[in-house]
Amino acid sequence: MNLRSKRCVLLADKHHGLIEGVRGLLETTFGTVFMVGDEASLIDGVERLEPSVIVVDLAIAGGNWLHLLRTLRERSPTSKVIVLSMYDELSVVRAALGAGANGFVLKRTIATDMLDAIDAVLGDKSYISPCVHAPADVKPHGQA
Repeated sequence: MNLRSKRCVLLADKHHGLIEGVRGLLETTFGTVFMVGDEASLIDGVERLEPSVIVVDLAIAGGNWLHLLRTLRERSPTSKVIVLSMYDELSVVRAALGAGANGFVLKRTIATDMLDAIDAVLGDKSYISPCVHAPADVKPHGQA
């Protein structure tokens, strides 16, 4: 039995079709995969499930996604947080990582990047989608 099969992943995205596809991908190798479609359900799921990994679309929080990331970090400090975003601007990446994310995956590369991102963060490493040209000083939460 591999490490993935013992893990719980919580997916949060308003776009049911996209997240359903990600769920299908993850259910092939992870023990438990839950989906939520709004911020309140995400917070409730984090508190109830204590997931190993939280995959969250920034759009789920409307305009207050930095507060959401900080809340996730406070409510579940041991969970690894991977942000999904359609934005590849370095300012967004820096802000997400500074607010508590361990990884950053672009929605357009989710099919190729998600499993690598989860494996990296579960191994206490960071992950930023390769097509985001982040300079060396951009570090995910918890890394010097």
